[in-house]
Amino acid sequence: MESLNGINSHSSLPSTHKKPDSSAASLDRFLEGITVLLSRWHGLQMAVQNQWGGLDSFQKSQQLAADVFSWFIQSKAHRVEDLENLLHESMLLSLNTEIEDGSIEE
Repeated sequence: MESLNGINSHSSLPSTHKKPDSSAASLDRFLEGITVLLSRWHGLQMAVQNQWGGLDSFQKSQQLAADVFSWFIQSKAHRVEDLENLLHESMLLSLNTEIEDGSIEE
């Protein structure tokens, strides 16, 4: 509720002051969530720790998180098979890791 002087009664900011872009904050949290989720994926972490993708395996795992984020943001139709293919191809081509334990589908 605004007071007569244009100051929001819940804040000392003028009512014309814009709130921070919550959508940008939400996207940041979403990317962070993807990164955390992938950091818990045993197959990916083994590939990173053993550098199966080379010395830049960690950077490749970060790129995978960015690619998954982009897939969610840019794709209009989200089919689980497409996400599975993205994960499988990235693990195979970037990190030289064949995942056969069913964890991609999980």
